[in-house]
Amino acid sequence: MTTYNRAELKYAYSVLPSLSIEEAQEKQFKLVHMMSRHFEGRQFLSMGDLGVAPKYKRPEQTYLVERVLADFFGTEDCALVRGAGTGAIRNILSMLMSAGEQMFIHTAPVYTTTKETIRILGIKTVAADYNDLDNVRAAIRNHPDVKVFYVQHARQQPTDHYNLEDVIKTVKEERPDLPVVVDDNYCAMKMKGIGVELGADYSTFSGFKLLGPEGIAVIAGKKEGIERVHQYNYSGGGQVQGYEAMEMLRMMTFAPVSLAIQGEQVEKLCQELNEGAVDGIRTAYITNAQSKNVIVELEDPIAQEVIKLSDTHGAATHPVGAESKYEIIPMIYRVSGSFLEAQPELKEYGLRINPMKSGANTIIDILRKVIPLAKENK
Repeated sequence: MTTYNRAELKYAYSVLPSLSIEEAQEKQFKLVHMMSRHFEGRQFLSMGDLGVAPKYKRPEQTYLVERVLADFFGTEDCALVRGAGTGAIRNILSMLMSAGEQMFIHTAPVYTTTKETIRILGIKTVAADYNDLDNVRAAIRNHPDVKVFYVQHARQQPTDHYNLEDVIKTVKEERPDLPVVVDDNYCAMKMKGIGVELGADYSTFSGFKLLGPEGIAVIAGKKEGIERVHQYNYSGGGQVQGYEAMEMLRMMTFAPVSLAIQGEQVEKLCQELNEGAVDGIRTAYITNAQSKNVIVELEDPIAQEVIKLSDTHGAATHPVGAESKYEIIPMIYRVSGSFLEAQPELKEYGLRINPMKSGANTIIDILRKVIPLAKENK
């Protein structure tokens, strides 16, 4: 277990537990086992078909990939959709709700595209503090007409510490009929379970964040809602084509172990920074602000200059998909929007660092170069 040597690491308790490399290997083996269950060898070695196959109303390969993922996550059904994680959330919410109906959300800054989804669909929200299960129970009892309970698996603010499984269990104890929709972006194939494996009705996540092709996402869960997704997505041009589905499935195979290694480097980097590996850093702590990463609080208000200089020293300074197949070099970036909304001072003092496919030593080397330069330029 990682140890921290500073009392200031007040957010360490809220970090979601990542898979070990051994556990990630088991995820990989389980996924491949499901592939062999649903595909014949010749089918799997095909790049994938196109169009609306009459039997499935979508490409046959897409249908087979959906069956693999449904069995992998232990759900009744699965749909591949366009629009990445945001598209998956919009699709399933639009199947479960109508404009003007209410949805439970957490009392925290809402992720930017989720906020837009709520606006676009005309959804009204009722807030409950998911860190307080008694508050969740009271909210459900006081608002019996709410149609959906929506929860983000990754953290929305630094002080979040709710246990997803406990939140879902509480909801189902109070209202077994209330659909629970989980945004599992940044958590699928990293954590021991996603929402549907912990009792939720639907999980949504982006395949792009699992090394897959751009824009393709997964909805896993109850047959009723997902059948409606398939029914309304009847256009041939709206389908996830067979070759896209196959690419996503192939790359998902490599995601768990790769992400587990990345998680180890996040912990190593945090510990070394708190042990004084780089001058000019007041504290560092691990968060699940979207992806698992290290938040660095600098001694001086030079965060913007550090980010600017990091680009010229070999770090990415903006995300592509925040763990997409293109993101190899480490990312040194601003703190996430929802975290900044909760703690505005981090704009000038905070950095969000994700090793991606690098080791912790590469990031330490970059920071040792750019922090002194940023002080000089300030």
